[in-house]
Amino acid sequence: MWKETREREFGNLRPNLFSSRIFKSRISSIQLSNSKEIVSSHRGSVNSLQVDLTEGRYLLAGASDATVAVYDVQRATDHDGRGRISKHKSLFLINKQHEHGHKYAISSAIWYPIDTGLFVTGSYDHHINVWDTNTTQVVMNFKMPGKVYRNAMSSIARSHMLIAAGTEDVQVRLCDIASGAFAHTLSGHRDGVMSLEWSTSSEWVLVTGGCDGAIRFWDIRRAGCFRVLDQSHSQLGRRPPLLACAATNKQKSSSHQSSAKARPPQRKSTNGNTVKSHGVARVPSQMKSAKQRSHPGMISSHDRATAHYGVVTGLKVTEDGMYLLSAGSDSRLRLWDIESGCNTLVNFETARLQSSKAIQMAVSQDSALSFVPCMTTVKVFDIWSGQTKCAFRGHYENVNCCWYNAQDQELYTGGNDRQILVWSPPKSISTEDDESKNGEAATSDQDNWSD
Repeated sequence: MWKETREREFGNLRPNLFSSRIFKSRISSIQLSNSKEIVSSHRGSVNSLQVDLTEGRYLLAGASDATVAVYDVQRATDHDGRGRISKHKSLFLINKQHEHGHKYAISSAIWYPIDTGLFVTGSYDHHINVWDTNTTQVVMNFKMPGKVYRNAMSSIARSHMLIAAGTEDVQVRLCDIASGAFAHTLSGHRDGVMSLEWSTSSEWVLVTGGCDGAIRFWDIRRAGCFRVLDQSHSQLGRRPPLLACAATNKQKSSSHQSSAKARPPQRKSTNGNTVKSHGVARVPSQMKSAKQRSHPGMISSHDRATAHYGVVTGLKVTEDGMYLLSAGSDSRLRLWDIESGCNTLVNFETARLQSSKAIQMAVSQDSALSFVPCMTTVKVFDIWSGQTKCAFRGHYENVNCCWYNAQDQELYTGGNDRQILVWSPPKSISTEDDESKNGEAATSDQDNWSD
C-alpha cells in the first residue's frame, strides 16, 4: 500500500490505477474484524442482510424469530477492550410483540432504494409489510397467497415503485407502493419462486429462480417471460471486451462492403437484355414472421428448460449488469451471460450449498469476486475462473446471507447461530479509539431517517 502511495505522490501512478490497486489489496486482505462487533439482538437464525443504498451506513437484518433490527455500522454505541473494539447495538428492534409485527420467520428485509425512511419485510406469515423507519409503524401491508421466500426492489427504478415477491405460489406478484395494490402477476413457473433479482442495467427486467429449476427473465411491461435459461446452451468463457467487439464488427463491415463491390458479372440473354444473377433465394415473409415469434418463452421445448437440477436457491446480478450468478440445491454455481443467455461454463470448485432455504450471495464492486454461503463457511470465488480464493470461517452453524458494503469494503454475514459477523481489511490507524477517548462516540445523530 505504501509503495502505491509513494508512486502516486511522485506522479508515476494514475489516479484510477492507484484506486484500483488499493481496492484490490484491501479486498484481498479481508478477515474477521478485530475492531468492530455487531451485537445481535436476534434469537433466531439471521436470514437477510442489507446496507442502505443511499448512505451505506445502516444495516437492516431480518431473522427467523420474526424480528427485524437496524444497526449503525459507522458509529459505535459502545466500546470494549480499552476502546479498541467498537460495539454496534441495534438502534431499534421490532418483534412479535409489536402491534403489526410478523408472526412467523422473516425471510427477506430490504431498504427502500432511494431513502432510508422506508423498509420492506417479507415473512412466512404470508405478509409483506412496508415500514416507516421514523415511527416503526406499518404504512402498507400486502397479503400473499403463501410463504414469502424473497422480495426485492429495483435500485435503478425511476418510473415505478414495485416490490417483486417470490412465494411458494407459482406466480410472481408485483406490489405497487404508490397505489397499495397488486400491479400484476407473472405466470410461467411450475413451482414456488425462491429467489429473484432485479436487473442492474434496466428497471423493467426481473430475473426469477423457481423450485422447478428454471431461471426466467421478465419484462414487466408485457405478458410472459422473454427468456428461459438452459444449462445446455453454453458458450466458453467471458464475452470479448467492447474494443475487441468493435474491431471485429469493423472487419465484418469492411469485408461486407468489399463483397458488395465485387458484384457478379451480368450475362446477356439471347434477346440482348441483361439479366442479373442472384446467388441467394429470397426468404418468404411467413418464415420471417415465424422467426420473430420464436423466442424461448413461447417455444414449449425451451419453456421447460432448466438452469439447475433442483431448486434455484440464489441469484445475484453483477454490478455492470452483464452477468448473472446462480446457485442451486444441486450444489452447483453457474455464471450466465445475460445478453446471450448462455452458460459460460465457468467451473466453480465443489462447494456444499444449502438446499432447504434461499441463500443471499454478494459480488464485489468490480465484479471480480463472489461471496457465497457454503454451509458453515463463506467461500470467496474468482468469478471468471471459478477458483476458491479463500474461505471465511467464523460461524458455528450454517450461513444464510451475506452483504458486501462497497463503501467501507466490508462483508457482513448472518447465520443460524444468530450472529452477524463483520469481515474487513485490517486497520493500521483506528480513528474510533480517539473518538471514544473524547467521548464523541457515545453521541448519535438527531437527524430523521427521511428528509
